[in-house]
Amino acid sequence: MSFLRSILPPLLFAATLASPLSAATLGDDGLHDEPWIRETFKDLREDLAEANSENKRLMVLIEQRGCIYCTRMHEEVFSDPEIASYIADNYFVVQLNMFGDVEVTDFDGTELSEKKMVNRWGAIFTPTMLFLPEEVPEDVSAAQAAVATMPGAFEKGTTLFLFQWVREHGYEKEQNFQRYMAEKLAGQD
Repeated sequence: MSFLRSILPPLLFAATLASPLSAATLGDDGLHDEPWIRETFKDLREDLAEANSENKRLMVLIEQRGCIYCTRMHEEVFSDPEIASYIADNYFVVQLNMFGDVEVTDFDGTELSEKKMVNRWGAIFTPTMLFLPEEVPEDVSAAQAAVATMPGAFEKGTTLFLFQWVREHGYEKEQNFQRYMAEKLAGQD
């Protein structure tokens, strides 16, 4: 019994250190909440205009209630001060619920519930991030217009580099994202 008493306090302390510093905040809908997620009418053309007026890029973040990978992104990636600051300063983020019923108006004027719109776009993983250009033709969907799509949860470095690559219009250059990331990593040595 004395062995258990001697080892239990260090184990509890280690477990405390291993747990996340702060749990991600959940909204009433069960989706994660961040200060940089915008509450909008989910009319993507209006959201794009507002993003442009703020000199920010529009990003659509698709999540679902209970998504362990969404939790991981919010607790381990989006919680990083550098990443959170970069998103807040450079992106206008609209969150959609993969199984939600709120009406969304796509760039081509199609009006569907969140779940039907996500299905229309072919998004099958959460989280999924769609990065949109500053100008979108009236006859295309968000999925067709996206300059980059990030399906799933990635580590901090990859996530930040993708946000930077999109903001810097890397998709318009001959350097694809993988080469961009390799050069960024080589520059960190």
